[in-house]
Amino acid sequence: MFSSVDLLQHQQALRQCTLCPQMIRPVITGEPVLSPVMSIGQAPGIHEAKVMRPFGWTAGKTLFKWFAGIGLDEDMFRQRVYMSAICRCFPGKQPQGGDRVPSSEEVANCSRWLMAEMRLLRPQLVILIGKLAISQFMDAKKLDAVVGRCHRTLIEGREVDLLPLPHPSGLSTWPRMEPGKTLLQDALQALAAHPAWISLLDTESR
Repeated sequence: MFSSVDLLQHQQALRQCTLCPQMIRPVITGEPVLSPVMSIGQAPGIHEAKVMRPFGWTAGKTLFKWFAGIGLDEDMFRQRVYMSAICRCFPGKQPQGGDRVPSSEEVANCSRWLMAEMRLLRPQLVILIGKLAISQFMDAKKLDAVVGRCHRTLIEGREVDLLPLPHPSGLSTWPRMEPGKTLLQDALQALAAHPAWISLLDTESR
């Protein structure tokens, strides 16, 4: 059985990672919380280093508004859900503007940390936030095909439920237009009904 000490040691090693020369450090990690629920984002933005936590800027405000609507405000979410990502350092900006998409090599480099967290936490439910995160676990060309419900899959021989969400970036119009608007609400209702999420709302045991 793994413990919080194992998770702390994992994060300490992760913060020393220098595998990707184009990535802009520091490594950003969530709280070292042992949880049945894990969220996986894409990569930190340029501002996350100021607060040293995932979704610590504008997109996070939207994301945590979604979760607050089904029972967990930002502080509660950070304390009860393990927040991971496909890449943990800021990829930098594209010459034409916008954040650079991590390369396949960078994603592969960082996947060793993500898979280690999967083994440590053995999550029952994984919230996938944004297309990059979704595409690492599901074959989905369009958000319309996957957002709105849970998908059961096998990860390293274990059954895990995947709950895809759109990215909460203000640049994305998908969550604010149909069918995205309705599918987002369907996804949040599926999340709210999941036993692992419900277990996080049991404050008496915390």
